[in-house]
Amino acid sequence: MTPLIHKNIPDSAGMNAYAADTALQDLAWLYLDTGDQPRLLPELDRMGELVGRHLESLALTADKNPPTLQIRARNGADLELVHKHPSYVELERYAFGEFGLAAMSHRAGVFGADAKLPPMIKYALVYLFVQAEFGLCCPLSMTDSLTRTLVKFGSKELIDQYFDQLTSQDMDALFQGSMFMTEQVAGSDVGAIETTAKLVDGEWKLSGDKWFCSNPDAALGMVLARPEGGADGTGGLSLFLLPRVLPDGTKNSYRILRLKEKMGTKSMASGEIALEGATAYLVGDPGQGFKQMTDMINMSRLANGVRSAGLMRRAVSEALFISKNRTAFGKRLIDLPLMRRQLMKMLVTAEQGRSMVFHTAQVLQAADAGDSEIAKVLRILTPLIKFRTCRDARKVAGDGMEVRGGCGYIEEWSDARVLRDAHLGSIWEGTSNIVALDVARATRRAGSLDALRTYVEKLLAVVSEKGGDTTVVAEMFTRATDLLETVANDRAGEADVRLAASAVYNATSAAIMMWEDVQLTGRAGYSGDRKTLANAVIAHKLRARDPLAQTDADGLTDIDIDGLLDRALADHDAVSQKVAAQ
Repeated sequence: MTPLIHKNIPDSAGMNAYAADTALQDLAWLYLDTGDQPRLLPELDRMGELVGRHLESLALTADKNPPTLQIRARNGADLELVHKHPSYVELERYAFGEFGLAAMSHRAGVFGADAKLPPMIKYALVYLFVQAEFGLCCPLSMTDSLTRTLVKFGSKELIDQYFDQLTSQDMDALFQGSMFMTEQVAGSDVGAIETTAKLVDGEWKLSGDKWFCSNPDAALGMVLARPEGGADGTGGLSLFLLPRVLPDGTKNSYRILRLKEKMGTKSMASGEIALEGATAYLVGDPGQGFKQMTDMINMSRLANGVRSAGLMRRAVSEALFISKNRTAFGKRLIDLPLMRRQLMKMLVTAEQGRSMVFHTAQVLQAADAGDSEIAKVLRILTPLIKFRTCRDARKVAGDGMEVRGGCGYIEEWSDARVLRDAHLGSIWEGTSNIVALDVARATRRAGSLDALRTYVEKLLAVVSEKGGDTTVVAEMFTRATDLLETVANDRAGEADVRLAASAVYNATSAAIMMWEDVQLTGRAGYSGDRKTLANAVIAHKLRARDPLAQTDADGLTDIDIDGLLDRALADHDAVSQKVAAQ
């Protein structure tokens, strides 16, 4: 039932995050194979129901009770035990156990499936889960991507030894993963890593300090280190698998020195690690560590983008709920012109992020199936998402806090937590400058920009075949990619790499949303909103504007805006009935 407007602060507690999100239902229908839908759509609804109340309550409690590190037992024995709050442990059980989010991309059996599940369902479930809890998503994605990297590059012996535990849904058997890369002298400059690897009696021993290690007590970590005599720079690095406990049951030779007190992701432990001759296993070929770790980093970057898109959706959902159910100056907030503009800016940006990450999940599936050209497309989409989607989340989360007003600044609500967490995405796995430069690197070295051009041309050809007008978006995409190619190949133009990456992101997202529109046309209940949103991206993020001129709607009528804002957060009961009927 739609809540009545009253004097108390509107509270969305209990709102099903999937049932209230018709765009998510449309896109899940589009991106999931028909054969998978009967099994997987109910899981999205189940997650949405949990997010609306139970997981949100657990997340608020876990955020207020961060993990602690106990160095020694009471008898003086070394312990190094990370104590997690029971609310966080319960969140782990839902993510790793009940929903199998770290397992479903690697083995059959999750939700009773007889094969591995497609990336889209994992990312759609994480997109919902993160609307309640962000911190746990880091260990979740690292476990998922560590398993992928191990299977891709590791020896059969290592895979056989650890695969079942990494993909277990039994919390007592589960091995979580982590990634230890950052050092004090080697943050973004990975080639400066000083951690050494020495071969002693046929075993590799690692020594050095890792400065920022999330999930530091994970059972397994992927570590970059430089074998003795290895070349300088990234070319001298090798990749190692580091067990917390050795096969004989003894603790490995590394210590957790302390836990970090972070701005956000407070529910999840991050620490500093001292490697003191720790036993590790070489993964893949010596000297190829950075290339191999890049696969894990890229999966973490995509996961970061999914999480950022989910945080934006949480902020938009809350802002729409509040503005529809609170009055000021005798009107609903949503009926006030400035509020409508603010909500539209948030909505368009959030929907761009959603389309980019869901479509990239489809690209990832094709790349993993062996399509080498699509793999080049994935190579550039991943840093584009990490750069732009993660930065956009910071702004959208901040605007969402403003819509709630003073209560948004109070920690009883989730606005402050969402804003704090939103800042992480543009820092971990490469800051904005580093990732924008990686977009340029992919343009120069991997042939990814040409592959993206070909790919987007095919998407727009589908739109044209179905009667859509692609003239403007095709022109904008061409100009954006030409700009990126110019600055990527000219050192003097490096200062404009962020500008060019943003332009390509915006143009690509508009093209994808137009493609989504024609694919969804004819689906029962589809409104045509993806096309309207694409036009808004073109009008407000790609066309030149006079900063001193009065703004206009740029082709969006009041009816368009009313429809977009109304449908962006659907009537709960009506949509619940629709979900039940699917």
